[in-house]
Amino acid sequence: MGPVKASPIVRVHVTLLDRPFSRARQSGVDVRRLTMLLELSRLGSMHEVADALGTTTSSVSQGIAALARDAGVALLEPDGRRVRLTPAGRRLAEHAVAILAAVDAARLDLDPSAEPRGTLRVAGFASAVRRSLLPAVDDLRVRHPGIEVRIHEHEPLEAFDLLARDEVDLALVYDYDLAPAAWREDHEVVPLWRVEWGVGVPTRDRGLTLADLADRDWIVNSRNTADEDALRTLASRAGFTPRVVHRIDSLELVDDLVVAGGGVGLLPRGRTSRRGVSVIRLRDPGLVLRAYAVTRRGRDGWAPLRAVLERLTER
Repeated sequence: MGPVKASPIVRVHVTLLDRPFSRARQSGVDVRRLTMLLELSRLGSMHEVADALGTTTSSVSQGIAALARDAGVALLEPDGRRVRLTPAGRRLAEHAVAILAAVDAARLDLDPSAEPRGTLRVAGFASAVRRSLLPAVDDLRVRHPGIEVRIHEHEPLEAFDLLARDEVDLALVYDYDLAPAAWREDHEVVPLWRVEWGVGVPTRDRGLTLADLADRDWIVNSRNTADEDALRTLASRAGFTPRVVHRIDSLELVDDLVVAGGGVGLLPRGRTSRRGVSVIRLRDPGLVLRAYAVTRRGRDGWAPLRAVLERLTER
């Protein structure tokens, strides 16, 4: 083991022989002092601990004495010319193994130069998961096998809520150019891709315009408001108010309803729709869905998140 380096104070609560650290002494335990105690339990003498840690015997003695004050219990007792750990000291040394391992793991996890390792939680809408995230996950298994990605399928409003509560690390969301998202001040937003949208109608009606659909029943998203906002803007410019009858999240189910004559609705162009469905191009104005990767400000320094963002934005 190399020389002792300056270590942060970490907050721990350890019960020693059913005697907890007093509330007044619970403010923090110095990792460096825990290291000294653990080495003493292994090596048996303060002189050997000092040699192993590159410090002085006096520093080891003072460090363990300060640790005993923090604990509020004796950690050492005389053993001839040497000292040995008390039962409480042995118990704290056992805890020190797990505490120091956790501190080392945290340092490695947060080290921007280290190999990315950790569990990344992603909330995203189905198209972004399918188009962007799944290929990235496949690639990361090879590039960075230490990253585990957990996927939660959610529409943007749900994903924003999860991101705000720190229940996910990354949100894949969308808006429309006619219904832009309202970003929060703590959002870091990275554009991913854009897709033109139109109106899904029965193929027999593919020659109609938007205004021709004024008397039709309309289908909108059941879990997000952006497409309804965009639809109402488009309809207003075409001179009508849409009669929204159905609210459905699945694009495939929208296809089924269109074929069954149950209504019309916004659908992406270029996508393979069910036979019998055509997507009319919108003009003056058109409609474009915009996909984004969103994180909380300052979080993208975490190596696993940075690795995933870099892969998502590769061209």
